Amino acid sequence: MTQSFHTNPSFQLLLATTEEIIRERGCSQTTLQEIIKRTGLSKGAIYHYVQSKDELFALVLQSKLEQVNENFALQVSKSARGDLQTPLRAIIKGFSQMMRAEGNVALQIFVYLLSQKEKPEIAEILRRFYEFSVTLQTKWIETGQQGGAISKALDARKTAQYLVAHMFGSGILGIIQQGERPLDEEDILQILMRILRD
Repeated sequence: MTQSFHTNPSFQLLLATTEEIIRERGCSQTTLQEIIKRTGLSKGAIYHYVQSKDELFALVLQSKLEQVNENFALQVSKSARGDLQTPLRAIIKGFSQMMRAEGNVALQIFVYLLSQKEKPEIAEILRRFYEFSVTLQTKWIETGQQGGAISKALDARKTAQYLVAHMFGSGILGIIQQGERPLDEEDILQILMRILRD
């Protein structure tokens, strides 16, 4: 999961098709055979990117986070120095879309993988995805610190770990509460602004 294949059309087709099948059938009913059939890619081409369906699922999750990161970078480039609200709003919106319960592929994948965490290969996939998530959010916090928008007194990595826990926790809470979100995006923005500034 550490290598990015953003510009490769076959890889993009693989991700999009996997997401489409999961949306139609769910994670358990999605098979590599169906992905091969729909993409027209050979088994060897798919195994060039991943070793298993579960690893492919994690790459779909990673690609969702990378999309949030691209939007964050765009908002940072447009924002005035010291502006925390604009880039933070982009992150919150991206995570909210990613972890929304209703029909959301990212949340389905996360719950599916989490339910099989006792399998060593899936535990490793989850560990790598968690590390990718924390590393990405640490980078966001450090960017904000360098730009004067986030307090330099904060430990960037520990704060990132907290934000990752919040992101996944709010997704799970959305499932428990049958799609209701306990906090809306504006509530989350205000809470995070206080945490990151103070």
